[in-house]
Amino acid sequence: MTFAHPFLLLLLLLLPVLAWLKGKRGSSPAFIYSSVKLVADLASARRSRAGIFLAALRWLALAAFIVALAQPRFAKSTTEIKASGVDIVVALDMSGSMISEDFEVRGERVNRFHMAQTVLKGFIDKRPNDRIGLVLFATQAFIGTPLTLDHDFLHENLDRLEIGAISENSTAIGDGLGTAVNRLRDLKAKSKIVILMTDGQNNSGKLQPLLAAEAAKSLGVKVYTVGIGMRGQAPMPGRDMFGRKVYQWVPVDVDEDTLQKIADETGGKYYRADNAEKFLQIYAEIDKLEKTEASVKKYTQFKELFPWVVATGLALLLIEILLGQTIFRRLP
Repeated sequence: MTFAHPFLLLLLLLLPVLAWLKGKRGSSPAFIYSSVKLVADLASARRSRAGIFLAALRWLALAAFIVALAQPRFAKSTTEIKASGVDIVVALDMSGSMISEDFEVRGERVNRFHMAQTVLKGFIDKRPNDRIGLVLFATQAFIGTPLTLDHDFLHENLDRLEIGAISENSTAIGDGLGTAVNRLRDLKAKSKIVILMTDGQNNSGKLQPLLAAEAAKSLGVKVYTVGIGMRGQAPMPGRDMFGRKVYQWVPVDVDEDTLQKIADETGGKYYRADNAEKFLQIYAEIDKLEKTEASVKKYTQFKELFPWVVATGLALLLIEILLGQTIFRRLP
């Protein structure tokens, strides 16, 4: 609840002062009797609280009228967001090698996939006015989420993803890129972007990565490519005969040459994310490169409470008058 004129509520502070002044005003009431014996029985009479109760009703009624002047109301805000005109599809590798734990965050090892999830969520939060979609690929490519402004829905779907949810035996980079570009094909956005994240080489699927890049270029889609993982060898987690976690070091085979060519062909840029800090910096740089203005209109709908508060004050005043003329009637 809000008030249109909250400063008028300061008048409520005057009520205790006025009540005190009213009690001090005038001389003490008295009756003239020819003999005190006529009122001797009044000495044992108890003091009536009717006057105090009636006065309280009147002050409450006055307080209600002051609150009504401040115009209390319930406010319901509605924000209408106009999309910025930038459509982004993220193509995320979910092949088995993405469980390699070659990232370190706060002293703990984190695998490539969970690191990619974390930085992607941060990127999504910084782009509230962009439509963002998700494509997943390993042996085949799948649509994770359609392009949407509902980023809570996007977060929920990202949280549900785990390596093994789709066939993870190989990496279809070309199919992943082609599926992402296809999601942008018929859209009329002023800027269409694909962010391709992978840690391997194209060894599956029907579409070659460079052919998918040519299709992206012809459709005006800019592709940013990200090679995930450290150079040289990466620690692949496993379990020994006692169930303890052990690591097997395997060669890293990110096809940087192909990823660089895809970025160059489409006017994007290639990045190598070989540690956690650099991964975060990559998305921060993409965010800066593809920044646009968006118009946001905010509407507020009010439900006025003025009539109800005035009615309450009038009801209290009416009760005070009725009681004063009936049950609590005073001597003339």
